[in-house]
Amino acid sequence: MLTSPQFPTASGSSYAVIDAKSGRLLLGSSPHEEYPIASLTKIWTAYVTSDEVDTQEEATISSNAATQEGSSIYLKSGEKKKVDTLLYGLMLRSGNDAAVALAEHVGGSVEGFVDIMNEKAERSGLHNTTFRNPSGLHHEEHLSTAYDTALMLKLAMDNKQLREIMSSESYHKDETHWENKHKLMRSDSLAIAGKTGFTKAAGRTLATYFKKGQEEVIVVTLNHSNDWETHRQLADQVFKQYDMVQLVKEGSYDLPGDLVVTVNAPIELLIKRKEDIRHVVLISRLDNGQRSANWNIQIDGENVLKKQVDIEQSRR
Repeated sequence: MLTSPQFPTASGSSYAVIDAKSGRLLLGSSPHEEYPIASLTKIWTAYVTSDEVDTQEEATISSNAATQEGSSIYLKSGEKKKVDTLLYGLMLRSGNDAAVALAEHVGGSVEGFVDIMNEKAERSGLHNTTFRNPSGLHHEEHLSTAYDTALMLKLAMDNKQLREIMSSESYHKDETHWENKHKLMRSDSLAIAGKTGFTKAAGRTLATYFKKGQEEVIVVTLNHSNDWETHRQLADQVFKQYDMVQLVKEGSYDLPGDLVVTVNAPIELLIKRKEDIRHVVLISRLDNGQRSANWNIQIDGENVLKKQVDIEQSRR
C-alpha cells in the first residue's frame, strides 16, 4: 500500500516516487493521472536522441529552431552544433531551441521526431503519455503522468552518456558556460540529476534523481508550488522506510524437471518490513525448441520485477 507524505497535495497536482533500479512505485498521489509536464518532456527528447543518433554528430540549426519561444540557449540559424552540446543545453538550460534542433536532426522534422517519441514511449511502457512536441510547450493533448515521467528519467539515467550529461552541475566549453537550473544538485548532496519545468498550464514540474549509498530513487511532482522541499521530504521518507535488499544471489538454482536456471547478477530491490515477497520462475519453449525463463518477483501479490535468466537441462 502506498503511504502519503505529511503535507497537502493541491487539486490538479500529483507526485510519484519510484525505485530507480526497478521502476517500482513506492509512494504516490494520483501518480497515474494525466497532466501537462512542461519541460520534463525534454528528458524523453534527450533519451530518444541518444537512442537514435551518435552524439558526436553535427546538427545544422534551422531558423525554426533558432526562433523558438521560451527558454533558450541562443542558437543561431545556419550554425552547426554537436548533438552532445545540444543535449547539455537541453538538459541544463532547458533550451527550447535545442529541443527543436535535435528533433529536426533526428527525425527530419519536428513532426517526424514526435512520431518517434510516441512510438518509443509505447514500447517503453509509458502507456499514459502522449507527446505533441519535443520541448513541452503547452498543447492540450501533450500529457503524461508523474509515474510515467519518473520512468522517463529512469530510462535516461540507464543510458551511460545521458547519465553523465544529466548529472552535470555545469557545462564549460570554449566561451560557453551553463549552470544546471536544478538547484538541488548544488545544495543537496543526495540529488545527482534531474529536470525542471514550468508553463502557466502545467505549473511547476520537477524531476529529481536521489542516491544514498546503494539506494536510488526518483521523485516527480507535477503542479506543486513547494517542489524543492517536497522532493527532499519524499526522498527522505523513502530512505527511512525502505532498505536495499539482495533478494536473489548470483549463481545457479535447481528447478523441478532437472532444470537449472542461472542468474548472472544479483537481484536487489528497495524493500520495507512486512512486505510479502514471492519468487516465480516462468519457463516457455521457443519456436526452435529451446527454453527461455523469466525470474519474477512479486511483492504483496504485485509483479514488480521481471528478469530474464539462463536455463538449461541439468547434467547430473
